Amino acid sequence: MVLLLSVLVFLVMTGIFALLGLNVWARPKAAIDRVTGAMVEQQAPVSHPSLAFRELLRKLGNFVPASPKDTTIMQRRLVRAGFRGENALKILYGAKFAGAVVVPLLTFGLIVGADLDGSNKMLAMVASVAIGFFGPNEYVRLAAGRRQKQIKRGLPNALDLMVVSVESGLGLDQAVVQVAKELQFAHPEVSEEFGLMNLELKAGKRRIEALRNLAERTAVDDLKKLVAVLIQADRFGTSIAATLRAHADFMRVQARQIAEEKAAKLGVKLVFPIFFCILPTLFVVTVGPMAIKVVRELMPMMQNF
Repeated sequence: MVLLLSVLVFLVMTGIFALLGLNVWARPKAAIDRVTGAMVEQQAPVSHPSLAFRELLRKLGNFVPASPKDTTIMQRRLVRAGFRGENALKILYGAKFAGAVVVPLLTFGLIVGADLDGSNKMLAMVASVAIGFFGPNEYVRLAAGRRQKQIKRGLPNALDLMVVSVESGLGLDQAVVQVAKELQFAHPEVSEEFGLMNLELKAGKRRIEALRNLAERTAVDDLKKLVAVLIQADRFGTSIAATLRAHADFMRVQARQIAEEKAAKLGVKLVFPIFFCILPTLFVVTVGPMAIKVVRELMPMMQNF
């Protein structure tokens, strides 16, 4: 009887775990539908709160008036910062509008109970409006500068890789594709710019025009020099491999000179931290005990005289 009950419990538990495994982990129906190519019901897209916030900023940006000249300048700055969406400009204007409203409200809540003059409160409100309205512009400028530094940092590696690709027999267009593919993870900014240049070439633009657009998008001086060298080589029919090799050597020498310049400036820059941070600590450690001893022993003696 005990043996029969044990076998029955074992069979029941085995069936329960088998059903759970088939329904939860194995999911044979999904596997069969995937193999046979059956249509799977599309799930409703999940809306992220950031998407709703962007949509709100885009709608607010429609209410901000802007001149065509200012629009062109801001669009160029957004491109250099890496924001290339079709609604990037509207989102920027919406952020400026929201900042010009939210920051003054927060400032008013902070200074409403403060013991300040009316003129100071008015000045604080005006400053908050200016900060809220021009803050997004400063963020875009900093983002563009940060991206330009990343491109400048990854350009020597991209140029060396391009030299190797061209000298191995690839054309300039294929070398650009290879550089964009190889630097996708090491230097994504350079890879993105070279990928856009490759797309422009596939779209039918001339190589000179695509190179000029590359220099205009990034506004990096080293990349502008490289573009000028490639345009001159393409125009006069000189060897691309020799031109890239000479320019790579020039950039390597320039990078070494910049490093030597920074190393020479290091001694001057260390004067102020040493003078204001390290020397006071040394005086406290070395002169402090002696000063305490002088105060404790000589001051009573001087008072007795």
